[in-house]
Amino acid sequence: MNDTTLAIAAVFVSYVLGSLPTGLWLGLRVRGIDIREHGSKSIGATNTMRVLGKGLGAVALLGDMAKGAVSVLLVARLTSWEFAPLACGLAAIAGHSWSIFLRFQGGKGVATSTGVFWGLCPIGMGIATLVFVVTVAATRMVSAGSILGAIALAISTFAFPYPMPLRAIATLVALLVLVKHRSNIQRILSGKENRL
Repeated sequence: MNDTTLAIAAVFVSYVLGSLPTGLWLGLRVRGIDIREHGSKSIGATNTMRVLGKGLGAVALLGDMAKGAVSVLLVARLTSWEFAPLACGLAAIAGHSWSIFLRFQGGKGVATSTGVFWGLCPIGMGIATLVFVVTVAATRMVSAGSILGAIALAISTFAFPYPMPLRAIATLVALLVLVKHRSNIQRILSGKENRL
C-alpha cells in the first residue's frame, strides 16, 4: 500500500472514529434513553451529563476527547504525510459533527476538538482550557465556555510559534464552534441559556 493510500485510509478511519456517538450510545445501552429526546437534544457530553448524570457525562466527555486524540496521535501515524495529524484531527471533528451513524447529524465538536488540539498544540489548548474553566465557573454556562475557549485557542496559535496550517485549522474549528453554537449565542444574549 503506497503512502497516498495510507493517508486516505488514515483520514477515513479518523472520520469513522469521530463519528462514534459516545453519549447517545451510552444512553441507549446503559439506561435505555435516547438523549436526543431530552434536554438540549444534543449528543454531546454536556447533554449526556444533564440527562444521564455526571458519571456517564464524564465517560462521554472522555470518549469524545479520546476520538480526537487517538486520531492525531495514533491513526495519523499510518502514513508519513506531514499534514496527516491535521487532516486526521479535522476528520475526527467532522465525524463528530456530521456522524456517518446519525445520517450526518451530530454534536458541536467541542470535546473532540479538545482531544485533537491537546495532541497538536498543548500550550494553546491549555490556554483554551483555562478560559473555558474560568468562563464556566463565572457564568455556569458550558456553551459560553466552549465559545470563548475556541476563540482563545485560535488566538493562542498566533501568539506562539505554531505553523500556519495549524493556525488555519484552529481558526476554522473556532468558526465551526461558533456556527454550531449560534442558537446558544441567541439564548445567551436573551438571558435564556441553560446553566449548570
